[in-house]
Amino acid sequence: MSGDADFSGAGAGAGAGSDVGAETGADSGAADLVYADATELAALIRRREMSAREVVRAHLDRIDAVNPRVNAVVSLDPEGAMAAAAAADERLARGAEVGPLHGLPIAFKDTHLTRGMRTTRGSPLYAETVPDEDELLVQRIQAAGAIRIGKTNVPEFAAGSHTFNPVFGVTRNPYDLGRSAGGSSGGAAAALAAGMQPLADGSDMGGSLRNPASFCNVVGLRPTPGRVPSYPAWNPWDTLTVPGPMARTVVDVALLLSVMAGPDPRCPVSLEAPGATFRELPARDLTGLRVAWTPDLGGRVPVDAGVRAVLEPQLEVFRQLGCRVEEDCPDLDEAEEVFRTLRAHHFDMALGAVLDESRDGLKPSLVWNIEEGRRLTGADLVRATVGRARLHLGVVDFFARFDVLLAPVSQVVPFDAELEYPAVVDGQPQHTYIDWMRSAYFVSVLGVPALSVPAGFTPDGLPVGLQIVGPPRADLAVLQAGAAYEAATRYGRRRPPR
Repeated sequence: MSGDADFSGAGAGAGAGSDVGAETGADSGAADLVYADATELAALIRRREMSAREVVRAHLDRIDAVNPRVNAVVSLDPEGAMAAAAAADERLARGAEVGPLHGLPIAFKDTHLTRGMRTTRGSPLYAETVPDEDELLVQRIQAAGAIRIGKTNVPEFAAGSHTFNPVFGVTRNPYDLGRSAGGSSGGAAAALAAGMQPLADGSDMGGSLRNPASFCNVVGLRPTPGRVPSYPAWNPWDTLTVPGPMARTVVDVALLLSVMAGPDPRCPVSLEAPGATFRELPARDLTGLRVAWTPDLGGRVPVDAGVRAVLEPQLEVFRQLGCRVEEDCPDLDEAEEVFRTLRAHHFDMALGAVLDESRDGLKPSLVWNIEEGRRLTGADLVRATVGRARLHLGVVDFFARFDVLLAPVSQVVPFDAELEYPAVVDGQPQHTYIDWMRSAYFVSVLGVPALSVPAGFTPDGLPVGLQIVGPPRADLAVLQAGAAYEAATRYGRRRPPR
């Protein structure tokens, strides 16, 4: 599968991505098909106006045409996908009941276990690992009728918000091949943006669903912890990392969430609400919605001028939708220490044994993060736990006054794909590979739902996302606010340059 060498001719300017949309390997009808909404495709297949084989074939052709430059889908299995599509068509022909994702192609994030297909985690240490079971979210998505076509690329062990690894190389942004697609669900976001699949699964600790969605002009939801249960999980009580859905529209994100969500007794933090709660996303009149806006999380994070220039005009959209908008932000003073402590502890627990056995097989940033965890004391963990409790109570009080909070998803526009991370944000040095992600990870520790929705483009054609944050467990309200904003702006309908 393609890696760094496939992009030797890619430039860094906006024109570098200008051929992503051109070589489809199919006629204009097929090009329209690969950018059709998932809800529309699923309905066409159920009505037998289009076969699963046609849909899967069109997406495989699209992958053949653009993936060598974008490098989003890895471990591709076209033969298995077409066989599954034929079986899906035969099931419909028999009149059998089918699920809401019947016949839709999907490549799963390469950190999620897939039976019989490599799960490399972006690491040479796992490059040939083939699980003998699917993890829970993969089971649920396939049980709903989706057809596995491969995996999507990730950073090594999903660490960091830029997708590159020694196994498959760099994933490029379809809007500019010289730029990052974000991460850790960067392969998923790039595949959506380039028309390689209509839906994608991901996961988010410090922004791994939201940052790549922002960079690639798609939609990503970090659900309330427990909304989408994880199994198997080395730490089933974890609420910092959550699985979630990605798509090109908010309605399609809700559709995938309806399949992924719902309780499971093996996940002790899973919420009882059934996934079907999200099957339909009724339109909501936003008149009177109390909206808080923070351009820099209360002055706590630097944000590049290009991001501010795109986002600040979006406040008028919400005003025109009838919202009451004012600048405000919850108290996030403890968010930095809480997140970094819990993240370091997580990396030590999850990868400490790997470090002991194969230090040379890990990238330096991972080694640093694991060793940060090993330096923690009991007092550090107590302080982070108590601090997170205070953050929770503060955010509950904040959302008694507001219905949603608007903020930047990312503090920067998509950066040079040859960098590990941006070294400077708005003139301020960034010393580690997670420093520049604060606008996303400050929200992670709050335990609330957060949506990244397309919010416009820089003059150079680079996407910028808006983060819509809601109260604890208010996933539906966040999706409805995002859908209303999306319908009013339609930024997500702008495809990579042709």
